[in-house]
Amino acid sequence: MEELIVKYITRSITGEELELLEEYLENPVNDGIFRTFTELNYALDDLMSDYKPEEAKQKILSVIRKERDRTKYKQRLVYLRYAAAAVILLLISLPFVFNDSFSDKPVINAMEGITEIPPGEDRAILTLEDGSNVVLENGEKYTTEKLKSDGKSLVYEKASPGAEEEAAFNYLTVPRGGQFFVRLPDSTGVWLNSESRLKYPVHFTKNRPREVELVYGEAYLDVSSAARHGNMAFKVKTGAQTVEVLGTEFNIKAYRDEHRVTTTLVEGRVAVDNEEMKKMLSPGQQSEIRDGDKDIEVHEVNVAMEIAWKNGLFMFDKMPLEEMMRILSRWYDLQVKFEDEKKKEMVFSGFLSRSENVNELLKNIERTGEVKFLVKEKTVIIQ
Repeated sequence: MEELIVKYITRSITGEELELLEEYLENPVNDGIFRTFTELNYALDDLMSDYKPEEAKQKILSVIRKERDRTKYKQRLVYLRYAAAAVILLLISLPFVFNDSFSDKPVINAMEGITEIPPGEDRAILTLEDGSNVVLENGEKYTTEKLKSDGKSLVYEKASPGAEEEAAFNYLTVPRGGQFFVRLPDSTGVWLNSESRLKYPVHFTKNRPREVELVYGEAYLDVSSAARHGNMAFKVKTGAQTVEVLGTEFNIKAYRDEHRVTTTLVEGRVAVDNEEMKKMLSPGQQSEIRDGDKDIEVHEVNVAMEIAWKNGLFMFDKMPLEEMMRILSRWYDLQVKFEDEKKKEMVFSGFLSRSENVNELLKNIERTGEVKFLVKEKTVIIQ
């Protein structure tokens, strides 16, 4: 049942599995299991003191029935772009995590009494044409003739393509524990995740494709339509590929400490080119290029999971603990050490709002009885 609920919330459940979940929830024999699961995995505390398992179950059933009717002739549910169904808000307002089975071993919670580890915030460093750096952070304003920042975002003045000579470049660097939004001179919006760097021109050049470079990290782009810019395509370069679009929304992940680059298409159509081959993506598809590999692999993905960070969530689905901690470490600016190498491959699923501190999620992982965390300042030791 636990896996079916997670699949339902992440919009990856099939019609057949939806029927199984409905049947399970309708059986009163399973009420005790449902209550135990939700109370354990949703970390109920004072904020959820009025939580009613029966009410939650009925809300899930109500939405399932409506969706089952709407998707009766579909093999798979279409994901909700922003995962905003009321039942999701009810169930993931607090973090939870589980793995395939809970241990009967007594749990010693090493997280009790530990200083809370706060989430990241809006902050970045802007490098100007002359090489000078400007720190952008919440509460600090910065304005010039070409741009302005309120400390949460950076907006360039809308500008038509300039002369044919090369434009000067700016860099926007987001450190660990940060995120930032920039609106480029052509009105393209770029959301940058933690530990990311973007290179872009202060104005785009006339009669040439609009080009930016994701030097490293992760970015979600909402590209201004080519029709508004003389039909000039928009290109995003990384070390391993070039993505060409005419107007679309997509996510690129190209971290330095990972051995692959992924591009996930949300809307529109893009071409991914690594100089060895070129692949077209349709919405819901993801390309993957691995270090040293000439191939571009394309597969279907749960887009809501892939872009959850941009919408303020962490969403993990059967993810190895090592990968999960690597993702969390960027946003919370943590150092992670494994005392037991075997723990790296343990698989968990879970949800967490990026506005919450990380302690509750770590506590819930400990509740599985499979792993313990020792926190010293901003270093997490996994035992």
